[in-house]
Amino acid sequence: LPNQGIEPVRWRESAVAATLIRDPSWHPVKRWMPRFIAATKPAAHVPSQRSSMTENTSSSEITPLSGEQLNDLVASFDASQSNRLAMNAVTAAGIDKVALNYDRSRLLQRRFSVTVDNGEVTHQDRSGRCWLFSSLNVARFVAKKNLGVKEFEFSQNYAMYFDKLERVNYFLQDVAALVRAGEPSDSRLIQHLLADVMGDGGQWTMALNVYKKYGAVPKDLFPETESSKNTGAMNTQLRHLLHTAVAHMYADPASIDDEVAKTVAAGHRILTIHLGEPPKSFDWEWTDSEGMFHRDGEITPVEFWKKYVGTADLEDYVCLVDDPRREHAKGKKIGIEHLGNVAGGNPTEYLNVPNQFMKDCVRAILTEKGIPVWFGADCGPFMDRERGAWATDLFEYGSVYDVDFDMDKESRVRFGDSAMNHAMAFVGVDVADDGTTTRRWRVENSWGDKIADKGYFTMSDDWFTEYVYEVAVPKAMLPAEYQAALAEPATMLPAWDPIGCAGLSEVSARASSTRLNDRFRRFPVSDGHFTKGMCRSMWGIVIDGGLPLLLDDNDVSSQRAAHRLRHSGISPEKAA
Repeated sequence: LPNQGIEPVRWRESAVAATLIRDPSWHPVKRWMPRFIAATKPAAHVPSQRSSMTENTSSSEITPLSGEQLNDLVASFDASQSNRLAMNAVTAAGIDKVALNYDRSRLLQRRFSVTVDNGEVTHQDRSGRCWLFSSLNVARFVAKKNLGVKEFEFSQNYAMYFDKLERVNYFLQDVAALVRAGEPSDSRLIQHLLADVMGDGGQWTMALNVYKKYGAVPKDLFPETESSKNTGAMNTQLRHLLHTAVAHMYADPASIDDEVAKTVAAGHRILTIHLGEPPKSFDWEWTDSEGMFHRDGEITPVEFWKKYVGTADLEDYVCLVDDPRREHAKGKKIGIEHLGNVAGGNPTEYLNVPNQFMKDCVRAILTEKGIPVWFGADCGPFMDRERGAWATDLFEYGSVYDVDFDMDKESRVRFGDSAMNHAMAFVGVDVADDGTTTRRWRVENSWGDKIADKGYFTMSDDWFTEYVYEVAVPKAMLPAEYQAALAEPATMLPAWDPIGCAGLSEVSARASSTRLNDRFRRFPVSDGHFTKGMCRSMWGIVIDGGLPLLLDDNDVSSQRAAHRLRHSGISPEKAA
């Protein structure tokens, strides 16, 4: 754009081009197509020094699919009567209705030997705030007991406001240190941080960092806004703000401190415009379930949290994780680099333990303490959203397709097929007569009361084994060897490691039974809807490939949305 004084960035030598072909998933040119990349100054772009040790297979060396092969495939398909029956059924009814295991669905009991009543479920709407909702659902159970009320809800908007404000500062300080250290602007780390910034997802530790510093308020004193219920537009603007700041850092490293201060102020301004100005104190009055009126007088959010939730010692909880990869030993602590929100808060770390130990802890908390338990899982596989059920044999996809989906939990994590993308709370368990064997679990979700059992889901015990990755439990209940392991330094995993994602992106991660292409699934869950950049990048896939993308799982089916986009005739920009 010479008339605007912007010089184009020229393609560099073949080693870099080869790198893009070899690993295009993270590079901005490939990941966010089409996006014009330009630099206002040569210093704004710091190329990375990449190894040319790996030469890539050229497209001419990849064997094309021949017409003869295609004819054989068609003939083989047509020769099978079961293939024809499956095609007729799935094209008319959809795969989930055809693959549903009728016997498993009807025989999955919704009764539990232990139940913790947490009242009406909450609804995170079109946002990826599951980790905040679920942690506050645990906290509200404690608050209801201390207040003597049957129904109560904390303001999730208040928690998100300060989480995002802290994240603006955390991200800027984090990237500023990387820029000063000479991290190339096109490195995998910088590109991951830029792509992942300002999602809605998070972790238990991150939630408690917010509550410890800022406390909490009742929902009616800081209610939801249009932007808290539907975070897409706000997140887009915050993301653009932070991307701009990083570009300025690379363009003029000498002004980094000024850029950080200016951007934090702008982030605060944007958040307040979208979410409102949170209260510094409030007058607290309530009527308990016996009809008795109570008045606390003026109280701060931190005082409110300590008085009505502090008795549960949630700040002393630790996160247990089931990382099935063999190179990560059980009984050892692991952490995720660059994953956090409150600078100076507790780091995002986990104690890696066997899945059975996690089950034993959750069972003990529910039966002995009678309090909900926060957890993170991969919510998509084998989920019947309407009936509110999870079981590993709830859908027989392999039988419909005549395909053996034989990956175990370790393989699914290692090869990008599974990761944490949703946080919820256990509120019940069915225990066998031996007193220890768990049979099924009751789950408090945050997707509203129009689905499942008024919003409560049922999980089979085998599904817990395969798809639950994390639980938060009191540190005091751990055996001595695990307590000692918590004092040891954590093995740090890279920012993009799947164990760090119920940065729950994320993926989002939010209320979706449709699995997105993994290249576009990000968890800490994340936004629950697509930004303009993501829509642009996926446009060709939606139109040409017919990938059923979930744009709004509350009222538009993924297949219908994809169909509408294919035949709309509108541009990707307008569709976004």
